Amino acid sequence: MDHVIGPESFAPLSGWILLVIVAGSILFLVKAADLLVDGASGLAYRIGMPKVIVGATIVSLGTTSPECAVSVMAAWSGNSGLALGNAVGSVIADTALIFGLGCLFRRLAADRFVLNRQGWVQFSVASLLAVICYGTWLIKGQDSALSRSVGLLLLLLLVVYMAVSVKWARRHPTREPVPELIAGAAPGLPEPIGNSRQEDVASLVARIVLGLAVVIGASHLLILAVSELAIRWGVPQVVIAATLVAIGTSTPELVIGLVSVFKGYDELLIGNVIGADILNVLFVIGASAAASPLPIVDQQARVPAIFLLVHLPVMLLVLGVFRLYIFKAARSGRFSRWMGVPMLVIYSLYTVVQYAVS
Repeated sequence: MDHVIGPESFAPLSGWILLVIVAGSILFLVKAADLLVDGASGLAYRIGMPKVIVGATIVSLGTTSPECAVSVMAAWSGNSGLALGNAVGSVIADTALIFGLGCLFRRLAADRFVLNRQGWVQFSVASLLAVICYGTWLIKGQDSALSRSVGLLLLLLLVVYMAVSVKWARRHPTREPVPELIAGAAPGLPEPIGNSRQEDVASLVARIVLGLAVVIGASHLLILAVSELAIRWGVPQVVIAATLVAIGTSTPELVIGLVSVFKGYDELLIGNVIGADILNVLFVIGASAAASPLPIVDQQARVPAIFLLVHLPVMLLVLGVFRLYIFKAARSGRFSRWMGVPMLVIYSLYTVVQYAVS
């Protein structure tokens, strides 16, 4: 696609047009992911895959497919700042922004089963990522990067997590999600019984192929537009990726979370935030590093990149605070409304600080 639409095509465009391209690309990403997951889920149902496995694999992977598409395309094109910033920025946005907003609206029910299992996985995989990044930087210095072997390790852990999640899902003593709540709310949560289950296999495969093609094309345009904006504004790509792009690609989680809170199904918000955080580390960063090694240091400035100085510490801070909230909520059965305020304050300061530092 670089031969058809390259960076030089975006140079003459105004800033406003570039912002429109960014917004439009994110919109197409979300819609294409919806089409892709709907087709994949329908195909899985047609071949007799159990619903619990569909939910633990296709559905959960679908909600992070926009982030993964952007990050993998960025890695292939040599934009490691976009790849890492989008993934870690999405973790921060999911936990601080989406969970914070949800808490403000109402006291959220705490699913102890999820919190005592996926909750620990969430914190553990993020801590593992931080240890790998800082350890690599201390050992290799300015040549530090997340290697393909690290990416493959994260993908292997993803497979293990998915297998364990299927076992947990079968043992989870909870109610089924309400179809009218989640149907069409965002990609990754199609109706249990819908048109996709009634279509023939050819139509379902066509959905998958079309969705995948649009995801790839929209990701390419998004990366080019963001790269051009970063050059014009003098802002590192990782900063734009961690804010503008991360919020945009987290739209599925945001929509699902807020709709679930308004409808009284708080467990969906908590489960979706925790699951998305896990997959952003294992799936998004894992696939990106496996596609191409991801440098984690600003080679031109010869100093640790803002990714190491701001993004990783804030991610650990947010997940640490969330972990403290879990300890309290596991006992009381609820996340209190006041818990949303510190999260939103942290996210606001994080956004301001990274632009100021850059």
